[in-house]
Amino acid sequence: MLCWGNASFGQLGLGGIDEEVVLEPRKSDFFINKKVRDVGCGLRHTVFVLDDGTVYTCGCNDLGQLGHEKSRKKPEQVVALDAQNIIAVSCGEAHTLALNDKGQVYAWGLDSDGQLGLLGSEECIRVPRNIKSLSDIQIVQVACGYYHSLALSKASEVFCWGQNKYGQLGLGIDCKKQASPQLIKSLLGIPFMQVAAGGAHSFVLTLSGAIFGWGRNKFGQLGLNDENDRYVPNLLKSLRTQKIVYICCGEDHTAALTKEGGVFTFGAGGYGQLGHNSTSHEINPRKVFELMGSIVTQIACGRQHTSAFVPSSGRIYSFGLGGNGQLGTGSTSNRKSPFTVKGNWFPYNGQCPPVIDSEEYFCVKRIFSGGDQSFSHYSNPQNCGPPDDFRCPDPSKQIWTLNEALIQKWLSYPSGRFPVEIANEIDGTFSSSGCLNGSFLAVSNDDHYRTGTKFSGVDMNAARLLFHKLIQPDHPQISQQVAASLEKNLIPKLTSSLPDVEALRFYLTLPECPLMSDSNNFTTIAIPFGTALVNLEKAPLKVLENWWSVLEPPLFLKIVELYKEVVVHLLKLYKIGIPPSERRIFNSFLHTALKVLEILHRVNEKTGQIIQYDKFYIHEVQELIDIRNDYINWVQQQAYGVLADIPVTICTYPFVFDAQAKTTLLQTDAVLQMQMAIDQAHRQNVSSLFLPVIESVNPCLILVVRRENIVGDAMEVLRKTKNIDYKKPLKVIFVGEDAVDAGGVRKEFFLLIMRELLDPKYGMFRYYEDSRLIWFSDKTFEDSDLFHLIGVICGLAIYNFTIVDLHFPLALYKKLLKKKPSLDDLKELMPDVGRSMQQLLDYPEDDVEETFCLNFTITVENFGATEVKELILNGADTAVNKQNRQEFVDAYVDYIFNKSVASLFDAFHAGFHKVCGGKVLQLFQPNELQAMVIGNTNYDWKELEKNTEYKGEYWAEHRTIKIFWEVFHELPLEKKKQFLLFLTGSDRIPILGMKSLKLVIQSTGGGEEYLPVSHTCFNLLDLPKYTEKETLRSKLIQAIDHNEGFSLI
Repeated sequence: MLCWGNASFGQLGLGGIDEEVVLEPRKSDFFINKKVRDVGCGLRHTVFVLDDGTVYTCGCNDLGQLGHEKSRKKPEQVVALDAQNIIAVSCGEAHTLALNDKGQVYAWGLDSDGQLGLLGSEECIRVPRNIKSLSDIQIVQVACGYYHSLALSKASEVFCWGQNKYGQLGLGIDCKKQASPQLIKSLLGIPFMQVAAGGAHSFVLTLSGAIFGWGRNKFGQLGLNDENDRYVPNLLKSLRTQKIVYICCGEDHTAALTKEGGVFTFGAGGYGQLGHNSTSHEINPRKVFELMGSIVTQIACGRQHTSAFVPSSGRIYSFGLGGNGQLGTGSTSNRKSPFTVKGNWFPYNGQCPPVIDSEEYFCVKRIFSGGDQSFSHYSNPQNCGPPDDFRCPDPSKQIWTLNEALIQKWLSYPSGRFPVEIANEIDGTFSSSGCLNGSFLAVSNDDHYRTGTKFSGVDMNAARLLFHKLIQPDHPQISQQVAASLEKNLIPKLTSSLPDVEALRFYLTLPECPLMSDSNNFTTIAIPFGTALVNLEKAPLKVLENWWSVLEPPLFLKIVELYKEVVVHLLKLYKIGIPPSERRIFNSFLHTALKVLEILHRVNEKTGQIIQYDKFYIHEVQELIDIRNDYINWVQQQAYGVLADIPVTICTYPFVFDAQAKTTLLQTDAVLQMQMAIDQAHRQNVSSLFLPVIESVNPCLILVVRRENIVGDAMEVLRKTKNIDYKKPLKVIFVGEDAVDAGGVRKEFFLLIMRELLDPKYGMFRYYEDSRLIWFSDKTFEDSDLFHLIGVICGLAIYNFTIVDLHFPLALYKKLLKKKPSLDDLKELMPDVGRSMQQLLDYPEDDVEETFCLNFTITVENFGATEVKELILNGADTAVNKQNRQEFVDAYVDYIFNKSVASLFDAFHAGFHKVCGGKVLQLFQPNELQAMVIGNTNYDWKELEKNTEYKGEYWAEHRTIKIFWEVFHELPLEKKKQFLLFLTGSDRIPILGMKSLKLVIQSTGGGEEYLPVSHTCFNLLDLPKYTEKETLRSKLIQAIDHNEGFSLI
């Protein structure tokens, strides 16, 4: 051991020397052949811990700081600690804390402010005593300020006691001192790596390099850009991204070491102790410039000096106050920038020094500083080991975190034979959110140091693998312990506000634990966890949503699936029957699970669908609840507000309804609306018996139209129709035809009127060749009535469950549901333009303006001539550059989908909402609404064959039927679609899929020369009894190709 600095009280342990100060490192004979584990330096005393766990002290003993009454000048053993294996010590101005290998803390010395935590009334304690109030808590680190103390537990809890004059306890302003250890609750949930204390200021450092400081700040020693003391922990934001791995404090200054080996200092600089070649104080962390060429691996602070160790040269550098020789430079001068400590330093792994040299060389193992003294534990080059590296923390001094090694240790015990300490370890880890938040960190490229509002710092794959490794059927005892700890300790303690983003991580990782998805734990773990999640305050919830939004789809789906299973589980219980006394709690459970899904759904939508929206569907809903009833309850709730005991309405969470359920809802709404319309009609009819003036009202909406003037006639009737009548069932009559409308005539009417309205002669819509889609034409001469009519027709089609052939992009349905069209919609409608816009956004260089030569205008064709329109005010003079390109793309999309067609779309929208203006529309996604209007193209021809029924002489194995299906399956897709059109009136299939298209094939008496005939009303095919495959093929194609008109045969 080498010692230098103030020796006036014997604190260097050099024995009876004459000098008051030692100006350069001197060997201490006492430590020959001894290995030192730790050194603590008080203002006038020093404590040494040897690697066998024994403790020696020397220096001033006026206040009992030595823990023994023997000689003061050289180290003497503290016999009272003989039975303990001490692993770490820390000293205040005149008190000491010692930590043993079982996590127990011993204290002695001055107790004027309660800094010993012993609740005693004596001024000082001369013999070490155990701090009883911490005996049930496993402590891993202790740190002493001059008159206060800090401790960190295995469960990542920070305790403090002693003086609070400057707020150094972090407990607020109320108490001046605290004689027993207090938990700093405001830091709960954060995974800590280190605690440190200066004269009257305190720090904690998280596993991902965030620093919280509190206490005295007169010189800026908290690094918070001001000089105000802090009474509660404050985040030192400016160092958050610097990968800080170690902190040490002087009386009024602070030094921090980075993972890369850089040093930041801040606080009091009057003696040069910050190393910035000045004597100024620094209120913000500043990098020590002169150490920047070297990698520093150890730092230590004395009262007003700082030391740093550089392993590549083997040298120690020091700066600051030198009056007592504490810089080891051979003089008592102060140093304002790093200066080499005198000595024959030798780097580890260097070549052995030449033997001719009689000098002794020193390989530094570890440096220590405190008060006005400095120490270096060393070995000789011949037998030296690597020096300590403060950037790699000692695992024994760290909080519990789940990692491969720990889990392997737990699993190595045979099931059912658990030592009590292992059970405590599992319990401790899973009872502490801090420990779980420090687990599964993304260590590749040191990613977790980037933890922030957008990045969680968690390796989710590691979380999944380790959780699955730990929770196994062969180790039920581990699973039981984990479940009990989560249920009884961790989840009940969760709060809605969190101290830092690092305290949020387990909300991301815990759903990966297999225990969460075990239905036995739904009510004890998954739902209470969901409740805590739903109750989070706005800010932390926003961060969690950000983290979710960048999850891999399978991981995001995992959480969605978990809470879907919870909902199904609860609904099944509900179906079996819930006693009235438990209904309220049941409702709150269901509400929680659905609320979690709602938040996840919101994230999914905002992010542009991490997973398909149909992954939120809960298909079992229809079997488990009465959807119609649910809808009616929901409508009532919307009207009258939520009443106390009304059950949770699933309609509040429409994203869980699949197409089948939504169709049921639509039917329910339609029936409700129509029923109201019909009731109104009947009431009017009854009153008309007495008042002949009132005409009687038809319970159906009847359209009488001529084929040759279908648009004009429809407009005429619909113009006169009252709003309420739109809700009635639609009946269509073609003039001069005797078909009874059982749905088929209605289908054909929609088909024909759409074909007519989309005819280029009206010029209402522009057809886009590339995408084969249409959009409103801003050059039409037609008045808005026709657009209103198309809106009404679309609404009627939905209300009457008929699909229409409308090739609009998804943007139309987004707009109907009040959602904004995006660049994706432009890509769908105009693929070339969409691609160009994407290229503009993705262009990596800065010369956007020169490369693309664009301004905020759009060129449109106007009857052969081109016209330039400005997208913003002075758009022609505004060039598109790297900064505003997103605005340009947004303005372009807005022009195409909104501005240019505003009046036309408004008319369409008004017409559509005239019919479909119920609340039920709020329940749909744009894609779902699109499928309701135009059906979808998820063809499954085998399903069609499977669901077909036969009449007359036909059955599935009849020869004609067998050859019919052979011919049908051999037809190209276009011909199959034509067949659907021929038979059902549309070439798309309803939202419920092929199974809802019930085809019926019946035999006819005519011979083989007849064509097949379709009855669109009933999806019925009259099929003559063909015997030859080729005859059937040619007759079927002939019939398909000549399809139009409607007659009863």
